[in-house]
Amino acid sequence: MASTLLSHEVSDLCIGKPPLRCLSVATATVADAITALKSSDEPFLTVWSCNHDDEKTDGNDKCECLGKICMADVICYLSKFDNNVLSLSSAFDASVSVLIPKSRSLVVHVHSSCKLIEAIDLIIQGAQNLIVPIQTRSSITKRRQQQKLLINRNVVVSLSATTATTHKNGLQFCWITQEDIIRFLLDSISVFSPLPSLPISDLGVINSTQHTILAVDYYSSAASAVSAVSRAILDNVSVAVVDKGCDQEEDSRMALIGEISPMTLACCDETAAAAVATLSAGDLMTYIDGSGPPESLVGVVRNRLEDKGMVGLISLIDSLSSFSGSSSDDESSPAGRMRTSSSYGRSVSSAARMARKSVAIVCNRKSSLMAVMIQAIAHRVSYVWVVDEDGCLIGMVTFVDIFKLFREFLDGDN
Repeated sequence: MASTLLSHEVSDLCIGKPPLRCLSVATATVADAITALKSSDEPFLTVWSCNHDDEKTDGNDKCECLGKICMADVICYLSKFDNNVLSLSSAFDASVSVLIPKSRSLVVHVHSSCKLIEAIDLIIQGAQNLIVPIQTRSSITKRRQQQKLLINRNVVVSLSATTATTHKNGLQFCWITQEDIIRFLLDSISVFSPLPSLPISDLGVINSTQHTILAVDYYSSAASAVSAVSRAILDNVSVAVVDKGCDQEEDSRMALIGEISPMTLACCDETAAAAVATLSAGDLMTYIDGSGPPESLVGVVRNRLEDKGMVGLISLIDSLSSFSGSSSDDESSPAGRMRTSSSYGRSVSSAARMARKSVAIVCNRKSSLMAVMIQAIAHRVSYVWVVDEDGCLIGMVTFVDIFKLFREFLDGDN
């Protein structure tokens, strides 16, 4: 039974997957990335080495996905540019490559014939997404003709950069996520019996090391959490917002209040960088939670930006806000060049909106592995926080921890 399950190829998980929308690292800027993200109903976009809109490009150039980006990457990046309008403008003009994590690749190319067990091993080694070619070459000429019709050379942002899905020789790609594989394994969960019914504390999957758990104090500045959020993007987890009030000992336990999730930030727009620069971690949770920030917090952000003289971020907020009342934005401003919405959020799919909550998804030590897996999938996250009876943080269980457990089980079964 186990051998049959693991003999499946990743192509079996690609059925119905849409082709990836991509940006070219050769031409796209941070401003292009923001526009592309706002026009997409998915939280992530891929960045590629190829640029097939360039007529001089050799058709034999290798198409390689260099990484993935989301609005959380943009917000963390822009939060560093708060001094003046010019520095913020240069941030928007920078290559999209500045948004791609440099420490390790989160995406890995695989053949469509890659075995499921090989895919699990790649995820255990650090991959978040597996890039798989979609075997179709039909209607390539028609697609390219339609794409060229969309290109308006009189605007700064090339529409082809935000809609490209087809690569050389008509190839398209999709990706497999950790969640896709977990869902697939759930259909044959009896293969791993008795593991699914056992408490997570008995299985050793609770990760509680300080190196793994990313946490910030509720009252600390949100700006101090930027590095933790960037790390959370790399690890496909979240940043716990805690209060050290469970006891009075020196190494006190931490009460889990909520979280600052990259997926929640991914549902915001770039103005959230101003909130990161001015609010506490606790207030930032409120700011990014739900459909939009409370007006009271918007006013607080504005006042603190003025107090700190952060004219660049003030200009960004004013530019986006004024766009709702006029279509004649200053083309030299970052917001004017991007032609973005005036809202404090962006349009995303219903699946992505499910993740836009600052309430932490929790379980306890006695929760069964099966319950934790279903809980994570139901909330579209790749982790579940583990708390004790007092609500104090113990650790977390991630999809990677579960993959490791299943892999060890299969190795021992052979």
